[in-house]
Amino acid sequence: MRCFILLLLFCHVSSPVKHSLRYFLTASSGVPNFPELLGAILVDDVLVAYCDSNINMVEPKQDWGKKINENYPQHFERYTHECLEVQPHFFKATIDNFSQRYNQTEDVHILQQYFGCEWDDETGETTGFNQFGYNGEDFLALDLKTWMWIAPKPWAVSTKLKWDADEARMTYNDHNLNQMIPEWLKMYLAVGKSSLLRTERPSVSLLQKSPSSPVSCHATGFYPDRAMMFWRKDGEEIHEDVDLGEILPNHDGSFQMSVDLNVSSVTPEDWSRYECVFHLSGVKDDIITKLDKAAIRTNWVSPSEFPAVVGVVVGLLLLTVCITGLFIWRRNNNKGFRRANFIDAALN
Repeated sequence: MRCFILLLLFCHVSSPVKHSLRYFLTASSGVPNFPELLGAILVDDVLVAYCDSNINMVEPKQDWGKKINENYPQHFERYTHECLEVQPHFFKATIDNFSQRYNQTEDVHILQQYFGCEWDDETGETTGFNQFGYNGEDFLALDLKTWMWIAPKPWAVSTKLKWDADEARMTYNDHNLNQMIPEWLKMYLAVGKSSLLRTERPSVSLLQKSPSSPVSCHATGFYPDRAMMFWRKDGEEIHEDVDLGEILPNHDGSFQMSVDLNVSSVTPEDWSRYECVFHLSGVKDDIITKLDKAAIRTNWVSPSEFPAVVGVVVGLLLLTVCITGLFIWRRNNNKGFRRANFIDAALN
């Protein structure tokens, strides 16, 4: 259940360009065998630390996060204080308040908060965000230009008006989103740069099972997994007759992905108009691969070539048998042929 909810939280927040520090908090009421509060910290969508009300601590999930915990224990102590003391009281009081205000009789309630910042290390621009969800629906989102809460549902308007008038809450959000969290993000990037800022370009190949099969543009060995891959024709990205695959992990920690192009309707003279583009976050130059029949790798053998291939294989097998026979048997002047000594020794 815990992993499922975290997966739901993480699946929609991928940012292919900017660095980010994101916090996820989920409080529940009436959910059996589930922590009343759980939290996760992600830097560039990498899980850095986790906490919940059952383990009663914040657990670093990366080696460089453990280093911060060792060198600056007060940093994670603050997280622990927030996770186990401050936030549980706030979330519980908020859930109780919502249940009474909206006359809800259900036993199960879930309140979620998603906040943090994105930072563009080229322009220096920082963008903060702070959003709440309640029982699976968007509840409130903070507009950092007007410093007013946005209520997407009519039943959330009363809470919006109350929070808009809470100056202490706004001051706290201003300090967190515009100062503290951006500073922490830059610190995390500096300490964890060996993994967070690591980039590895892939090898890209064109693959095809048969002449009637789609041509697959396959990239493998890239890192991080924030990458895009697409086909384009005459310099314009195309979506028709294109099938984009998922990004999958390799055993060495890198990633692979592919995008297929249906070439059944592409005439030979038009092949040169197509190219596959691979873009890796943080890398300026894309990898561009022209659609070229000569560059395609395949295991397919045409029917006209099949007899020749079979003949070559049979010939090699016969030659192998003959050579093996020469090693196994040797000539004796008086007694004819007999097995070589090493065969006798092996059998005995």
